[in-house]
Amino acid sequence: MRAVRYLVVCGLVVCAGLLVSASAMAQAPALSGDIIADLEQLQQALRQGEHERVAERARAQAQRFEGGNAADRWASALYRQLAAGAAAGVGQHEAAAEQLRQARRIQEAPQVQRDRWLQEEARLRLAAGQMEEAVTLWLDWHQRHDGSPDDRWRLARALAELERWEEAAQWVERALADDPAPGERRQALAATVFQRAGRGEQALARLEASLNAQAEPAAWRRAAALAQGLGDAQRAAAIWEAGWRLGALAGEDDLRQRIELHLAAGTPARAAEYLQAALEEGALPDTVDHRRLLARAWEAARDRERALEAWRELARRSGEGQDWRRLGLLAHAWGRPELARQAMQQAQRRGEEIDPRWLSTL
Repeated sequence: MRAVRYLVVCGLVVCAGLLVSASAMAQAPALSGDIIADLEQLQQALRQGEHERVAERARAQAQRFEGGNAADRWASALYRQLAAGAAAGVGQHEAAAEQLRQARRIQEAPQVQRDRWLQEEARLRLAAGQMEEAVTLWLDWHQRHDGSPDDRWRLARALAELERWEEAAQWVERALADDPAPGERRQALAATVFQRAGRGEQALARLEASLNAQAEPAAWRRAAALAQGLGDAQRAAAIWEAGWRLGALAGEDDLRQRIELHLAAGTPARAAEYLQAALEEGALPDTVDHRRLLARAWEAARDRERALEAWRELARRSGEGQDWRRLGLLAHAWGRPELARQAMQQAQRRGEEIDPRWLSTL
């Protein structure tokens, strides 16, 4: 007969949205037939959507039995659970959480069951916006339970909301141990947590793992910026190049950044080639600034002819003495004395101070 009663109550609890395991029931005091019948009636009413009536009756019964013997107190806890289910059913998350908190205080409820209520209370506290309380409960629960990857991700996200970054990072690591290839949202969470916790390499690894043709442009930009922040300009350029080739990055600003990153990464010839093509095709406006960038790129690439031609074209367009002077210095260094003399003369005409003796040696 007692086994039958266990199954009846288990069925009630499942329908209320909160599980009571058979092992927990086996450890709990036996309930009378009248109490089981009342619980069954309330269960049926809850199924039919009578949330208010169930909540009122369940709270009254919980208060009635909480001062009785061991079986009564166990019944009180189950009534509290029913009241929680009724409150949660109409979105009263804080009230539902409070009912479970009171149920957990009843020592006649087996520990395994109190832990289930604790876990559910944490979810309800979170839904109610009580983040600190939810995190405290989850941390308590995890002291006795390893939990699923979903549990660890949930706790990591809550800790991140509280800006407890290092703790959040530890839970992200635990979640990744069993969920090494999470979805896009969790990858983004992991990257943010690791970055804010000062774990740049781990953050970048997470960002890179989520990059593909469907990734938002912001994700590509963020990954490249993080690589730059870590001092890895080559990695930043490689990320940007991949995003560009996949079509995730496009437009003038992204093209300009592509060129700048190749300059920073030590591949100036590639930067110059991209910029030269962009200017010829009209992908970038043919401005003095872009011409100066092109001259710098060919100079850094040590392509003498192209560098000298780029600086001469820039100087003609800008009319600035310092650009002519730069052309003269390069021409002198690269064995083009006549070009150097002409460039220094142009620089002097535009107000640059040029030592006449240095000019005469050119």
